Amino acid sequence: MKKSLVIGASLDPQRYSFKAISMLLDRNNPVEAIGLEQGVVFGIYIHNTQPQFTGIDTINMYINRKSQEEFYDYILCLNPKRVIFNPGTENPFLYSLLLKNNIEYDEACTLIMLSKDRY
Repeated sequence: MKKSLVIGASLDPQRYSFKAISMLLDRNNPVEAIGLEQGVVFGIYIHNTQPQFTGIDTINMYINRKSQEEFYDYILCLNPKRVIFNPGTENPFLYSLLLKNNIEYDEACTLIMLSKDRY
């Protein structure tokens, strides 16, 4: 199964990133997570650093455009197949960087994609 990374992961059950981790795991998708606060959600450790994960297929973005700037090089270094920009995270500048590095991107909602088996 392909591994996903949630950037903007939260310990708050009301946050969409929290729900995304739950849905990904329910569908047997391995998950890594990065957030502002360290902690554990559904057995997944949320890092507050930029670990050198391997085998990341999809990055699910849950942070705003300004906060994404510190992740540009990191995302390119991970070389995922695609990045999903959830509502409110759209970033045309990052799209251009991704395309230059042959990384696909989608402006979409991870939760809807998963619920419709389009992930």
